[in-house]
Amino acid sequence: MKTLNVDLGDRSYPIFIGSGLLNKPELIMPYIKGQSIAIVSNTTVAPLYLDKIHNMTEGFATTDITLPDGEKYKTTETLGQIHTEMLQARCDRKTTLVALGGGVVGDISGFAAATYQRGINFIQVPTTLLSMVDSSVGGKTGVNHPLGKNMIGAFHQPQCVIIDTDTLNTLDDRELSAGIAEIIKYGYINDLDFIDWLDQNMEKLLSRDQEALAYAIFKSCEHKAKIVAADEKETGQRALLNLGHTFGHAIETGMGYGNWLHGEAISAGMVMAAELSKEHGWLSESDITSMKTLLKKANLPIAPPAEISPERFSELMSIDKKVQDGVLHLVLMKSLGESIISSDFDKQALLRVLGA
Repeated sequence: MKTLNVDLGDRSYPIFIGSGLLNKPELIMPYIKGQSIAIVSNTTVAPLYLDKIHNMTEGFATTDITLPDGEKYKTTETLGQIHTEMLQARCDRKTTLVALGGGVVGDISGFAAATYQRGINFIQVPTTLLSMVDSSVGGKTGVNHPLGKNMIGAFHQPQCVIIDTDTLNTLDDRELSAGIAEIIKYGYINDLDFIDWLDQNMEKLLSRDQEALAYAIFKSCEHKAKIVAADEKETGQRALLNLGHTFGHAIETGMGYGNWLHGEAISAGMVMAAELSKEHGWLSESDITSMKTLLKKANLPIAPPAEISPERFSELMSIDKKVQDGVLHLVLMKSLGESIISSDFDKQALLRVLGA
């Protein structure tokens, strides 16, 4: 097992990474503050791993809340279901909420914890690669709105994150690739050596080699933990973690939540960010080609869906958390492995990237 720490002063917390961690109650017990827990999962994950959480938390009054599975259920209505079931079970301010599942479960459970009785403790137990390397770390919680992804939410840090790599054995291949997109993102933000490692080890990741997966997860969480510790509320450099996300969120919203997986949309979005960077003379055609080659090796899309027109793309991108005072900020690349946040980009070049 490897342990990382997210350094946030008195709200610091550990990330545990390893095999068989859902058989170790000593990891979770110190972070349950009261006498009761509420475990939020979904219809896919609960049959696989809910009993393991029960075994880890034996002796606590437990409420199981099972959500429908899918990005389309990451809504205020589903959030209300969690609140309702917690109220019916008489959960109180000392109840600890345990989020067992992928990014949707983690995001919506974290938001439920942030808002139930004005905030209760919660623990992240991610079961997908994408949630392990991204959404379970950093305290971003929320739900989607028909007009925009993740536009309603709160910052609410977990007490700990328990990443059992064994849960990846039940993850389907498409979801695995979607998680690899977020891993690749960290390299293009600020670690070109990691990109080289990913290029050399992609077959191992896709074949679920435990050692390769553990290393990629650790490196990703290490990058994110450092950035979150320096900029928890995304007032500066944390926005770099959104490389490809403004384009990607537009794809997810425009295509209907769940039709493109988050990681698939981010993959295409990173290429679009790279294309816009090339328009400014910062990247070469060979840089774009190498990025596309790596993403294709991971079985990820490298172009946006043709169904979204340039006009619709522009409209969707205008409703984004990176819009401030009416100005869109994008994460672009000065070079591969060196990303920047910019509002001073060529608007005509953006339209060309969107296909106008």
